[in-house]
Amino acid sequence: MREPTTVSLAEIERARRAISGHVRRTVCASSPALSESAGAPVHLKLEHLQITGSFKLRGATNAVLNLTDAQRTRGVVGVSTGNHGRGLAHAARMAGARCVVCMSRLVPRNKIDGIRAVGAEARNVGDSQDDAQLEVDRLVGEDGMTMLPPFDHPDIIAGQGTLGLEILEEVPEVDTIVVPVSGGGLIAGVATAAKAIKPRVRVIGVSMERGAAMYESQKAGHPRPVEERPTLADSLGGGIGGDNRYTFAMVRDLVDDLVLVTEVEIAAAIRHAYWEERQVVEGAGAVGIAALQAGRIARPGETVILLSGGNIDMALHHRIASGEDVDVTRE
Repeated sequence: MREPTTVSLAEIERARRAISGHVRRTVCASSPALSESAGAPVHLKLEHLQITGSFKLRGATNAVLNLTDAQRTRGVVGVSTGNHGRGLAHAARMAGARCVVCMSRLVPRNKIDGIRAVGAEARNVGDSQDDAQLEVDRLVGEDGMTMLPPFDHPDIIAGQGTLGLEILEEVPEVDTIVVPVSGGGLIAGVATAAKAIKPRVRVIGVSMERGAAMYESQKAGHPRPVEERPTLADSLGGGIGGDNRYTFAMVRDLVDDLVLVTEVEIAAAIRHAYWEERQVVEGAGAVGIAALQAGRIARPGETVILLSGGNIDMALHHRIASGEDVDVTRE
């Protein structure tokens, strides 16, 4: 593995200036229901209301804006579980660049359709992100396209880190920030920004039990592959890459704890977000609520939970919100 590197607060601040006007500044809303159950103020960062329905637009926009003219002409390509692809497609369209997004067959149809609706080409390849990455590599080699990965890239991490700046500005007394974790670009950026401003703030990452790559990699002490399995938190699927340069080390050095939640707990959090908070949130976006409700976060104090995405299939959401016991492993 190559020498790991990091992203600075200055890079995150530059990213905020760059993407201003291209992305939406989302609000932190107080949650009376969660505050009562936690015994401390709880706020929800409503990033699922971002233009493309997830935080991924921030990093993708920053990365596309940093391309050279020649790179924009040849186009961009990336692997995605759905939300990065949608953000990349939107950013590329705004820049007038060709965009191809490669995904595994586990990516839900609504996310594939969303990518195509923004004007990108979506390709389904294999049963894992590693399979899809092979097609990305081919397009880079044969067509000269520029790969913009979903997390392990300095411009992507810096763009996601702008959320950390917003959270500290909106809730300066925050004690704990709860962030969904997949490849680690979001939590690495948020933790960098938040701890640079307030070193004592805790940053807690949450993944699903079914295929938590960063959790398993940190436990092993090095990046390791995991089996990608069906889950309500489909946006958190995929590995972190054996040649991970940024996010593994940044999560190791900056994140205070990583916790896991079950499928039942994720479903309960989706229902809570809808019935108590009046928010439609996808499984990956609801894992922070799930962790708090399940008691996985000890002594949270004043807390901000990042709702990272809302791109859920609405038929599935209706079933979950209606109380159906949905088992995606059988579907």
